[in-house]
Amino acid sequence: MGLFASIKVMLGVAPQRPAAISPAAAAMHEAKRQTKGTDRARSIRDAHADGHGNRWRNIRWATLIAVNLIFVLSYRFDVQLVEGALTASRVVGFHMADLNSGLQVMLAYKTILINLVIGTGTVLAMWWLFGGRTFCSWVCPYHLLAEIAEKLHLALVARRLVVDYPLHRGTRTVLYVIFAVMALVSGYTVYEAISPTGIVSRALIYGPGLAMIWVLGLLVYEVIFIRRMWCRYICPIGLTYGLVGALSPVRVRYSLENCLHEGDCRKVCLVPHVLECTKKTYAADVMVAIGADCTRCGLCVDACPTGSLKFEVKGLNKLL
Repeated sequence: MGLFASIKVMLGVAPQRPAAISPAAAAMHEAKRQTKGTDRARSIRDAHADGHGNRWRNIRWATLIAVNLIFVLSYRFDVQLVEGALTASRVVGFHMADLNSGLQVMLAYKTILINLVIGTGTVLAMWWLFGGRTFCSWVCPYHLLAEIAEKLHLALVARRLVVDYPLHRGTRTVLYVIFAVMALVSGYTVYEAISPTGIVSRALIYGPGLAMIWVLGLLVYEVIFIRRMWCRYICPIGLTYGLVGALSPVRVRYSLENCLHEGDCRKVCLVPHVLECTKKTYAADVMVAIGADCTRCGLCVDACPTGSLKFEVKGLNKLL
């Protein structure tokens, strides 16, 4: 998937089967069609029998907890190495600001502060390097709570106690514009008042307030009605970082050769539309970089039984 097609999908356009497929990929698709059966599948699975287990999930959860714990401990013990919360902080005296929060402040107050420019510039460079939406799955505390809620939701779905009611993915793009316009017109950072990312971060550091009732309500709604509603269909933070990370050197790479197209990766993916290329005949090339909306959570890498999905550092030919 090309860069602009990837961004269009992130904004809400439905993924499409590629119009043009490279000769190498076409030959591989045809070879797979002619060699149906279990022998090839068995040999590929046996070659990757060790797998990843939950390797990347465990590393990610540990990283997320550690990052947020640093904020908590720094405040509790008055270390002052890290001050503030995830939306705006100072690290060893150096300003850092969430990109969406910075945009909201500039629109609301109609001014550009030098500290805000420094803070957002630093964060922009950092998340471009690591891959924009890495923030969502590796740092955001609400994301971890939403993952737990998702597991409960799927357990209830399996028992036919609840039904998922997905929204159109373009809803997030529309709300992104609405939140920006509301900040500009009202002079108030409207989104920041309801952002579960900021609310949970501040609750961990300074103690919970009444705003946590809103967060708990969101989680209950996601368990009963809409799987990962906030992250998939509402949160403008993910959209902002997706745009930043569209050209990131760190990404997940799909290899067509050994893929059995069983769909395990799409079942666990937090944003399954980015893995359309793993469907039969959907890969435009033998190697495909997963799109801009990918959170680099690593769940698909852990789940893939054939090692067809790997983390990659672009330009270094480095696979993880």
